[in-house]
Amino acid sequence: MLLVKEEFSSKKKSKQLDPPTHVAIIMDGNGRWAKKRMLPKFAGHKRGADAVRRCVEDAIDLGIKYLTLYAFSSENWNRPEDEVNDLMSLLQRYLTKEVDELHKKNIRLAFIGNRAKLSSNIRALLDAAEKKTLGNTRLCLTLALSYGGRAEIIDAARELAEKVKAGDMEPEDFTEDIFAAHLHTSNIPDPDLIIRTSGEQRISNFLLWQLAYAEFVFLDVLWPDFNREVLEQAVQEYCCRDRRYGARS
Repeated sequence: MLLVKEEFSSKKKSKQLDPPTHVAIIMDGNGRWAKKRMLPKFAGHKRGADAVRRCVEDAIDLGIKYLTLYAFSSENWNRPEDEVNDLMSLLQRYLTKEVDELHKKNIRLAFIGNRAKLSSNIRALLDAAEKKTLGNTRLCLTLALSYGGRAEIIDAARELAEKVKAGDMEPEDFTEDIFAAHLHTSNIPDPDLIIRTSGEQRISNFLLWQLAYAEFVFLDVLWPDFNREVLEQAVQEYCCRDRRYGARS
């Protein structure tokens, strides 16, 4: 449970509220963090991986049950080849070294996105990590890799169109729940809170269907500097919000 203090919202009274069940984070600012220190971009990405470790631990401490991190977008393939190779190398290292520790801590690891573009070695590591941690219940950590929200929606529409073509269902049978069941995130709840670091205020093709009623917090903090205090403040800001889902308060 988190105590929401008046200093985070002068218009709200202090109150005791549950933390968000599902927090999704657009991790942005690794390159700028490195540039400010006159370091290569890889140094920023490496420090960003350290921030991921801290964020996972802090999310557990705050009672968050689902944490989704936007690690590599479908558009990121357009970055310079050497930077993409560095990111893939860092991902492979993370999967090799961290999965056992995540498993010991009862953390489930899942992945969303287009795996076809990833190397066979990385795909094998993803499959092994998901299989090993499948029964864990303390936290569901989802990494969005080679992920794009528009492509995800197209994939779901294509699957449903194939079912109609095969005579397995009719177009009038479509509902929001049926459509959502064909998305990559079908086994996790929609995010309650979306956080973006680095000062940017855009969605960047992330969870376009799922964020329909999420609360947004945009932070000036660069991702490698993301820490427990910053996450707590974002969660406390969320707790001050009045989530009406289109209805009256």
